[in-house]
Amino acid sequence: MSRQYETVIGLEVHVELATRTKIFCGCSTEFGGAPNTHTCPVCTGMPGSLPVLNKQVVEYALAVGLATNCRINQYCKFDRKNYFYPDNPQNYQISQLYLPICHDGWVEIETLAGRKKVGIHEIHMEEDAGKLIHDEWDDCTLVDYNRSGVPLIEIVSEPDMRSADEVIAYLEKLRLIIQYLGASDCKLQEGSMRADVNLSVREAGAGEFGTRTEMKNINSFKAIARAIEGERKRQIEVLEEGKKVIQETRRWDDNKESSRAMRSKEDAQDYRYFPDPDLTPVVISDQWIQEIRDRQPELRTEKMVRYQEEFQIPQYDAEILTDSKHMADIFEATVELCKKPKEVSNWLMVEAMRLLKEHGQDPEDIAFSPEHLARLIQMVDSGVINRTVAKTVFEEIFAHNVDPDAYVEEKGLKVVNDEGTLRKTIEEIVAANPQSVEDYHNGKEKAMGFLVGQTMRAMKGKADPAMVNKIVKEFLIKEK
Repeated sequence: MSRQYETVIGLEVHVELATRTKIFCGCSTEFGGAPNTHTCPVCTGMPGSLPVLNKQVVEYALAVGLATNCRINQYCKFDRKNYFYPDNPQNYQISQLYLPICHDGWVEIETLAGRKKVGIHEIHMEEDAGKLIHDEWDDCTLVDYNRSGVPLIEIVSEPDMRSADEVIAYLEKLRLIIQYLGASDCKLQEGSMRADVNLSVREAGAGEFGTRTEMKNINSFKAIARAIEGERKRQIEVLEEGKKVIQETRRWDDNKESSRAMRSKEDAQDYRYFPDPDLTPVVISDQWIQEIRDRQPELRTEKMVRYQEEFQIPQYDAEILTDSKHMADIFEATVELCKKPKEVSNWLMVEAMRLLKEHGQDPEDIAFSPEHLARLIQMVDSGVINRTVAKTVFEEIFAHNVDPDAYVEEKGLKVVNDEGTLRKTIEEIVAANPQSVEDYHNGKEKAMGFLVGQTMRAMKGKADPAMVNKIVKEFLIKEK
């Protein structure tokens, strides 16, 4: 009988904070920019330059800590983590080891087995390193220090997760909390949220953890899930062969769907940590914590409950709308303007989600204004345009944020309510389709639908469907 194994997973999640300037200097944190243009003596590690802590970094770290039920170290310090690497200009990274700003927290996730708490060991502040660009053409490596000194928080979980599904649920929960706080955009593709996966396996029922490996900086949820499954299988194979798993750092290659060893895993003493002599300790008062607590926004869980109670929309709608803070903001702003929550929900969940999928975009990419969506809904409600035309107009709003009034006027899309024109068109269509008239009189209801469709086509979709149905029925009864 083959042995059963349990996977044990903990994560180190690095989140790039949404400050305008870096953690210890005034350089811009804007993504992109020509190499080495967002730099100064401090973030390039020049001798004699001195760091000054960005207060906003502390406030974002506190906000995330409070939202994840952490205890706050009201006296915390920065430490130097010493290592040499070309993208690390000082040959040390300013981080926190001994007294991190937040510790002993938790978040609750939804799993197939129900709700589960995942512990957070600590959250600490630190600076990012630069970026290496490997130029294969010239066979050299270049360094861009624009990212050096960009503020990060590192969220270190307890080893409480047991599957890739739990890991993704945990990451989604963190992502939404941080986005709702406005502390980061958490765009994995731009590197503003990155995860290191610590994974070990042990025989089911065993009390002690197995030997763990770490996979670094995986930047998509799908890649993280594949890396977990791949490393789990690799470790089980090693153990089944009677060998020992080596504690090491491994690099996951998502194209090859396999990992390879990078280096043996360092321990804290290898980095020779010591308190940074250039930075004074951070003292956080009760008043400061209360100020941050008072500024905390409504998070997703509370928002979902409120949507169902206040707007009377189903739980499923509330889940979809709140899965993106940007989508939730558009929903609320549009409802405020037109007072029709279910209509707004339908447009966002059906038409907007369809177009996002077609264009390969995320809800964060929505660029149209709530004013234009609200006006579109009002135009349908007042009969200025019908729903068929409205869908066409919405596509233009989605793509180019057009003013719906101006677009409808320019394209001549208003509903035709001239009964005389409609009757003349329908009379011609009925006369041209005697077989459909006969089919209707023989009990084939679809024949009327065909005549209605032909009328709408002749009117280029601009007729009032209710009026068309009424007049077509009149003509069919008369023909009998």
